[in-house]
Amino acid sequence: MKNFNLIKITKIVLLTLLSVATFAAKPPAKKPNYSIVFPQNKVNTLEIMLSKKQWDSVRADMKRKYGNDFGQVGMPNMRKISPSNFGNEGMLNFGKGEPNYVSVSVKFRGKTYPNVAFRLKGNSSLMMSWGRGVYKLPFRLDFSEFEQNKKNQKLYGFEKLSFSPSMSDKSLIREKVTADIFRAAGIPAAQTAFYKVYIDFGEGKKYCGVYTLVEVIEDTMVKNQFDTKVSVGNIYKPESNFTQFKKEQFEKKNNKKQADWNDVKAFVNALNSTERTTNEIKWRTDLEKTFNIDHFIKWLAVNNVIVNWDTYGALPHNYYLYHSPTEKLTWIPWDNDQSLGLKMEMPEGFKPPDGFKTSEGFKPPAGFQPPMMGGPMGKGTSLSMKEVGKDWPLIRFIAEDVFYYAKYKQYVQDFNNKVFTQDKMNALFEKNHRLITPFVIGNEKEQKPYSHLNKSEDFILELEKLKEHVAKRNKEVAEFLK
Repeated sequence: MKNFNLIKITKIVLLTLLSVATFAAKPPAKKPNYSIVFPQNKVNTLEIMLSKKQWDSVRADMKRKYGNDFGQVGMPNMRKISPSNFGNEGMLNFGKGEPNYVSVSVKFRGKTYPNVAFRLKGNSSLMMSWGRGVYKLPFRLDFSEFEQNKKNQKLYGFEKLSFSPSMSDKSLIREKVTADIFRAAGIPAAQTAFYKVYIDFGEGKKYCGVYTLVEVIEDTMVKNQFDTKVSVGNIYKPESNFTQFKKEQFEKKNNKKQADWNDVKAFVNALNSTERTTNEIKWRTDLEKTFNIDHFIKWLAVNNVIVNWDTYGALPHNYYLYHSPTEKLTWIPWDNDQSLGLKMEMPEGFKPPDGFKTSEGFKPPAGFQPPMMGGPMGKGTSLSMKEVGKDWPLIRFIAEDVFYYAKYKQYVQDFNNKVFTQDKMNALFEKNHRLITPFVIGNEKEQKPYSHLNKSEDFILELEKLKEHVAKRNKEVAEFLK
């Protein structure tokens, strides 16, 4: 009996020691510290160090994929996403795939993080920044991509981060405040914060101005704002307008080993069911089993009021779908730098020749004009949505359904009266504009070729344009609701 007890005690001791050793080798993951990484009342500083060899590697990769070197204005290589009719389920993206990651060092709050993955990101914003030779480029950081022990290195609990240079926004605050507006209206959206960014491209540290840091949806946003585990439901970043289900249009951001797209397939099939015109009650019921339609209608109301054109309804991108266990597929807005009435401006002389062809031989339709050049897709969806055609069924069917359209109008009214008021928006704009002013036109002034601003006056005047936009939309909403 004594030997038995001795063996038992020995096992317990060994298991305890093993447990302690395991804990020491792999400490529990720290929760994301939003107050440090996403402060709302200060501007953080971030430094990124690339060697000349790494910067040369970035340039070579971009030239290979985009067709032109840094500072060369021209028509870059393009690729077609989701082959189908242009403007329907297909769209043009610049470049032959995403840029490569390179290993860099990142300095934040006095600590240097080695071997961080850095890559350029974006579509038209990247193409235009690159072609103009502006070093204030959009980029992403991944703190664990090159780490042997994946997910061990994080920045105060954040593994991935996205940085937007607000390339065509002279106020530099649209990406930031639009996310705030969505959340104020009850629409979960990525957290945002301002950063002063310094980058060494291999020849010394340069001030690249004020960026907007945007939380990555699949990294922390879903878990934080939906109060669930990211691994529970699928997260998609689609390139689809939902006229039909095509697996390649729904890029998975998690659960990648599970070859299961049944949730989005069920949603698209329910949306396009012929019962919409034969049995509308059953159509609504089936649709609501797969998709949080009420949430989408609220997003649609907010998006139309503020005028945010670079998303579903003009182009089939810049949104996520998250399969919440309790709320079905739920819409998450993304990439809001073209919001609040902004239209992207192409650089002078940057006009594709008539009948240009992409790298895959795809020829756009006659008379096609990209939205950022003032084309029809550059206009936001009207409040009435009467002009929206069959190419955008999720909007078109809401506009045609008496029940859903009434709900949409109520959300428009609620948002306009309770959130999108001149007093609240002016205060929001002024607070954020004032916060970054010292680092845009003050002692730490943005300057070419490390800024997209042509002159300081543009930054100041854009604040007034934002205020005027709100006042104008308030009147237009009032007219629409009569």
